[in-house]
Amino acid sequence: MHPPSSVVAAPRHWVLPFAASLSEPCQHALPHLNAEGQLPPPLPNLRRLLGALQVSQRLEGDEYALSMPHERVLATEMGWTGAAADAAPAEADGLLPWAAWWAAQDGVQLDLAQCWGLLSPGHWLMGRDHLTLLDPASLGLSEDESRTLLEAVRPLFEEDGWTLQWGAAQRWYAAHPSLQGLPTASLDRVIGRNPDLWLTDHPQARMVRRLQSEVQMLLYQHPLNEAREAAGLATVNSFWLSGCGQPPATTALPPQVQLVNDLRAPLLADDMPLWLEAWQHVDATVLKEVCTALDAGEAVKLTLCGERHAVTLTPAEAPSLGARLGRALRQMTGQLTGRPDAARVTDLLETL
Repeated sequence: MHPPSSVVAAPRHWVLPFAASLSEPCQHALPHLNAEGQLPPPLPNLRRLLGALQVSQRLEGDEYALSMPHERVLATEMGWTGAAADAAPAEADGLLPWAAWWAAQDGVQLDLAQCWGLLSPGHWLMGRDHLTLLDPASLGLSEDESRTLLEAVRPLFEEDGWTLQWGAAQRWYAAHPSLQGLPTASLDRVIGRNPDLWLTDHPQARMVRRLQSEVQMLLYQHPLNEAREAAGLATVNSFWLSGCGQPPATTALPPQVQLVNDLRAPLLADDMPLWLEAWQHVDATVLKEVCTALDAGEAVKLTLCGERHAVTLTPAEAPSLGARLGRALRQMTGQLTGRPDAARVTDLLETL
């Protein structure tokens, strides 16, 4: 008899979105993550991991892609195919069925035969020169308010054959045949930016544009919005559609994959002091856990995601004796000079 074949456990994988951004506030904040002149140096666990791990994969993209890099990474982990994350960017961009994923998180049962999209009720802020989409999470919508607004706009959608379902205060779900194959920009891509620039010119998007205009007119003087405005709160005057597609076979991340979202809200809000603080928290908790797993000999992966690219780090091959001695010497020198090895953690973050 042959002995049973050993099964190699999948590596534990930490995915960290919003590790960096090309925005001017973030570019000014990044140098604060470096060690120059700071004792103790910031982000000690990240600095250690950058010294112990090596880049094993780099997912390329650009800041104008409809899908975010971390969305493509997570979609690959779930084994989505067709408009898969690892397909050519032009083929996959904006076609990942995140509505179905969010519905699963909200405990909403979707009709698997229909094509669904995520409707995010939000506020389009009219500035002097252009619109800005505020983060729906910043509106503080209650469940009752969200349900009231959904019922107000429901007739507009159902007249055109749409099916609507409520999922959470910030998430409604909509089904319509026109959503099949419709590329849309991720909500994370549009928050804080001009939504007009992210509305695709796809023929199937025309109905969405019309519905956005009709919803704006309908909600303009809605009593709920008037009450919010009187209370000094932002109104709900439109919606964003994203994550269209038929529900995939899998809508759950594998158990070994951990999504770390601590950096998302402060970066989208351009709150750099809070973002730097969040980085320190992630380093002291999540990245410390990665270091502990690495020390225990576990297989680990760490993926850092920006707004263009994602970089996956894995343990390097066992170094030679000379390389180990060289690293030990550099670490000893760093302890004496206050400039430990891998001092510039932003060398990698700036490439994202």
